Amino acid sequence: MSSIDWSTVLPLAFMAIMGLSLLAYVILDGYDLGVGILLPFANDDEKDVMVSSIGPFWDANETWLVLGVGVLLIAFPKAHGLVLSTLYIPVAIMLIGLILRGVAFDFRVKARDTHKATWNAVFAIGSFVSTLAQGWMLGSYITGFSTDMWARFFAAGIAITLPAAYAMLGAGWLLMKTEGALQQKALGWGRVALWPMALMLVGISVTSPLVSHTVFEKWFSLPELFVLLPIPLACVAAFAAIRHVLNTPRIVQAGYSWTVFVGMVLVFVLSFFGLAYSLYPYIVVDQLTIWEAASATESLIVIAIGVGITLPIIVAYTIFMYRVFWGKARELSYGA
Repeated sequence: MSSIDWSTVLPLAFMAIMGLSLLAYVILDGYDLGVGILLPFANDDEKDVMVSSIGPFWDANETWLVLGVGVLLIAFPKAHGLVLSTLYIPVAIMLIGLILRGVAFDFRVKARDTHKATWNAVFAIGSFVSTLAQGWMLGSYITGFSTDMWARFFAAGIAITLPAAYAMLGAGWLLMKTEGALQQKALGWGRVALWPMALMLVGISVTSPLVSHTVFEKWFSLPELFVLLPIPLACVAAFAAIRHVLNTPRIVQAGYSWTVFVGMVLVFVLSFFGLAYSLYPYIVVDQLTIWEAASATESLIVIAIGVGITLPIIVAYTIFMYRVFWGKARELSYGA
């Protein structure tokens, strides 16, 4: 029996860990960014409940971003240098948005009534700005950081439509975590955001093979086409199910308020695996493969020990936190 080729296996394992960490971040921080985007459309009391619904979770959700970027830095230093040097402006904008959210989250609770509206606005602006930056980064990544006009239009298109996808996640979260008038509003917000989100997914699907030769080859070659085909079909089915629930309030009232959020998670997961399949074996499209960008095998073995300790702790803490703070949200309040 032949021995394991660690120089081949370890880069793949770290790529999987990094990708899944970023997927976890997009889903978990995506819903609380979505709640922030929806905040201006609620009244004052509803805003308190909305912020309360994400209060125990939002900062911990960002741990997955730290893990994903950390793995990129130490396991794929060549890719890290290329990615962050190319995207340093949108990365800086995203971090500014996340900082604004963090400051506003705490200050809005302690602020006087005359200042609370300002901090609510800052929280919403920080959420929106962070989402725009993430959309631009995703679009730039898919195009291999190309700077031609079509690539920039593609990145801009994702940037201006990603907020709708996060708003849908936020609406799905609020359907689970709230009740009464706010829950009904969440249904309405979901109906409004659903079609722009669908436009984003269709736009990415149509234009991705046009802006990336690698994606084109994966999508329109046989038998690869038949491997990929179930993903868009499943996304269409999930979209139809979400639309049906949003247009049938009695389903939510019957105790199935989780269906929209789960449907959105399914869409994000399917989209992630479709993207991963389309771009493999590149970590930077048409520039660096996973193995070209990876650290030395000896370094990866040492790194694997640290990740092997850290990752289970993060997973266990995340599960524990959601179990403890699950249930309907109430107005957020701090001690004097």
